Amino acid sequence: MSIELGQGTGPLKGVKVVEIAGIGPSPHACMTLADLGADVIRVERPGGQLLAGGGPHMLLNRGRPSVALDLKHPDAIRTVLELVERADVLVEGMRPGVAERLGIGPEVCHARNPRLVYGRMTGWGQDGPFAQVAGHDMNYIAITGALHGLGQDRSRPHFPANLLGDFGGGSTYLVIGILAALLEAKTSGRGQVVDAAIVDGTAHLNTMTAAFLAAGTFKEERVANLLDGGVPYYDIYETADGRHMSVGALEPQFYDEFVRLLGIADTAPDRYDADQADALRTLIADTFRTRTQAEWVAVFEGTDACVAGIVPFSEAAQHPHIKARGVLVERDGYVQPAPAPRFSRTRASLGRTAEDAGQSTREALTAWGIAGVEALIEGGAAVQA
Repeated sequence: MSIELGQGTGPLKGVKVVEIAGIGPSPHACMTLADLGADVIRVERPGGQLLAGGGPHMLLNRGRPSVALDLKHPDAIRTVLELVERADVLVEGMRPGVAERLGIGPEVCHARNPRLVYGRMTGWGQDGPFAQVAGHDMNYIAITGALHGLGQDRSRPHFPANLLGDFGGGSTYLVIGILAALLEAKTSGRGQVVDAAIVDGTAHLNTMTAAFLAAGTFKEERVANLLDGGVPYYDIYETADGRHMSVGALEPQFYDEFVRLLGIADTAPDRYDADQADALRTLIADTFRTRTQAEWVAVFEGTDACVAGIVPFSEAAQHPHIKARGVLVERDGYVQPAPAPRFSRTRASLGRTAEDAGQSTREALTAWGIAGVEALIEGGAAVQA
C-alpha cells in the first residue's frame, strides 16, 4: 500500500512527526497527534516493542505507519537524522541520555533542523536524583502526593490503573508541550526541547488539592473530603443487581432533585449535619439496593440529580449519550475512542490501522523522501515485515 503525506483531516495536517517508539504515554501522545492530522512515522525496533505487541488491535499505534530500524546500526541512525531534517517534531520516551548515546539527542538533531520540537517523555524527568531509576505509573504518582488520597478505603490508597500518571500527567502534557513549542517556533524560527515528566504533569493536575490545602479546607485522609466520598451525596452506591450508581449531587438544587427522585426527600436527615452523615449514607445505600441499576437509570436519566449508572468499557459504546456523540466507534472490528477534542472546521478523523513493527518500512521511508531504502533493508539497518 502506497503512503501519501498530508492526508490528515485535523488541525495538525501538514505537521510531520518522527516517533521513536516506546510504550505507554509516548505512543498515546503520538496517536493523539496523528488523530489530529499530523503525519507521524513510527520508528520501531525490529520485532516491535517489549510489552506492547502489534497488529490492528494495538490501538495506541493507530494512525501512523510503522518503520523498523535497528538503531544500533549506523545507517539506521543516519536515516533517523534524515527524517529529522524533514520533520517538525521528534518524540522519544527513553531514559535520559539514551538518545544521546545513540546519536539522535537534541543537540545533534537541532544541528540538522534548528526548528525541530524535540519531545521527551519520561516518568521522573530529565534530571533529579531519580532520573536514571526505573519506575512505572504508580511510582511516579506516589511521590507527587496524588496517589495518597485516591480511593475510598481508609486503610490504603487505590491506584486508577495507569490513567492518572501515564496518560493524564504524561502523554497529555507532552502533547500540550509540543503544541505550545510548535506555536512558539512559528514566530521565533527555533525549536526547543520539551521535557514532559509524569511527576510534573501529575503534580500540575493536582493543583486544586494544593489550593484546598492552602485554604485549610482539606484533610489528607481518604474518605474525608468533598470529592473523595467523604460526604454521602458524592459517592458510589450498589444496586439490587450488584451494579453501581455514581452520585455527584453537590449543589443544593441538584441534591434536592436527587433526594426527591430517590424517594427520600421526607426522611433524609439534614445533609449539613455532620453527626447525621452516616445515617444519610445508610439511607441512600439501602434505598439504592431496592432496585436494579437499569431501574435507577430510568429514574435519573435526563435529570439534574447528577446521577449516572457505572458501566464497563464493553458496554459504554451503547450508552445513549456516548452513542449519539460517537465517542466510541468501531473500526477494523474493534471498539475504540474517536479522536478528541472536536473542531468545527478541521474535523479530526481516524487514520491508518495500527500496524505490526516494520509493516510499512519501505513505503513510509519512501514517502518521506529517504533515498536508498532497498539498500537499508538489504544491509540490515531497516527491516520490512
